[in-house]
Amino acid sequence: MEHRCPAAHPEDPTPCVGPVAVTVLDAVNAGADGCEHHAARLLASLDSASVYALPDAPYGAAIRVFKAADGIRPFCWVDGPRTKPSQLSHAENRARNSR
Repeated sequence: MEHRCPAAHPEDPTPCVGPVAVTVLDAVNAGADGCEHHAARLLASLDSASVYALPDAPYGAAIRVFKAADGIRPFCWVDGPRTKPSQLSHAENRARNSR
């Protein structure tokens, strides 16, 4: 099995994209380092989380992760109908609430 970054969820089948560049911290400051791809997916799946660039990260890595997470549904690798606000991305919830 291919080695993946610590931010990759065990059930997420996607490979890493790029080097480990950021740390995602949850609401109690437990964290995981990850590539931008898995960090965005993790950030989208956590409530009250934050993202910080690692010292050697490419310029803008944390903001790219933050922006990407906005449009990703929590636990996006899980199939099935998704209609509850907790199952939608932040962007989808904003769109629903602006009607």
